Amino acid sequence: MATQKYNVAVVGATGVVGQEMLKVLEERNFPAAKILPLASARTAGSRVEFQGQEIVVQELKKNSFEGIQIALFSAGSAVSEKYALLAAAAGAVVIDNTAFFRMDPQVPLVVPEINAHTIQNRPKGIIANPNCSTAQLVVALKPIYDAAGIKRLVISTYQAVSGTGKEAIDELQQEVLDILQMKPVKPAVYPHQIAFNILPHIDEFLASGYSKEEMKMVNETKKIFGDDSIRITATTCRVPVFYCHSECVNIETKKKITADEARALLKQAKNVVVLDEPQKNIYPMPVAAAGKNETFVGRIREDISIDSGLEMFIVADNLRKGAAFNAVQIAEEVIKYL
Repeated sequence: MATQKYNVAVVGATGVVGQEMLKVLEERNFPAAKILPLASARTAGSRVEFQGQEIVVQELKKNSFEGIQIALFSAGSAVSEKYALLAAAAGAVVIDNTAFFRMDPQVPLVVPEINAHTIQNRPKGIIANPNCSTAQLVVALKPIYDAAGIKRLVISTYQAVSGTGKEAIDELQQEVLDILQMKPVKPAVYPHQIAFNILPHIDEFLASGYSKEEMKMVNETKKIFGDDSIRITATTCRVPVFYCHSECVNIETKKKITADEARALLKQAKNVVVLDEPQKNIYPMPVAAAGKNETFVGRIREDISIDSGLEMFIVADNLRKGAAFNAVQIAEEVIKYL
């Protein structure tokens, strides 16, 4: 019996996440009968590669989704606000990588390793992909949450510039060149120089003093686990790394769990790789995680300041698990029910 195939649209196909989505669809041999790359008028007419063929990018319009079964959105919240419901009305299941629908109670927020079952209840026809820093966090937390419960999280992130987009990648590269050539640095994407620097600033600041990025981690983590009782605080920082987000996470569990027990659980977890032999200089790093779909966890140890606490270091490719890979995983779950 032939495998059913599906018409797939990729909105924002010329952006860094959209291009990664096309790569992951190809790598995963997703059963696509047709790939429709969509973008703004500015980049429509350019070409993208898929399975050895060049496909012309079409301009995104209101009627772009006729005959499309799955639509992957990665072009920004304003685009999703305008077009996602139109795509759903045309019959497509929308998988949205932007923040626009994430906290909508009628839209499931999905990391398949944790809550794939929620995709069946999608009254708006839309499924949200979480924030990149949240996605890798919850994958690593899941086995610990199941075994010991989680009372409180203290999170510090070290996020790559690719999370901001191609312009930020170009800016970091140019700043490095300018500094090494003793030229003045002229930041445009970020408010300050990012090369050889750290900015404790991702997204806008709120009246509380937290940034929107920090509150995304707080609210999305609770929604994905379906547990509002978890107490969470976060500080998110932009670092001069091109790809992969890193996170230092302090976990206060409801019942005591040892570092060895946590390590054993994580080794059994789907799409988690434990790199935890610090005496041999083995631990997660962005250079080792780039281009990979897994979430890497190490520096697992018991918190010496509280009775039931763990520390760990988490790294994942923000364009993969944080965006494209997670979206394609969701699509793979969706087609089980189409």
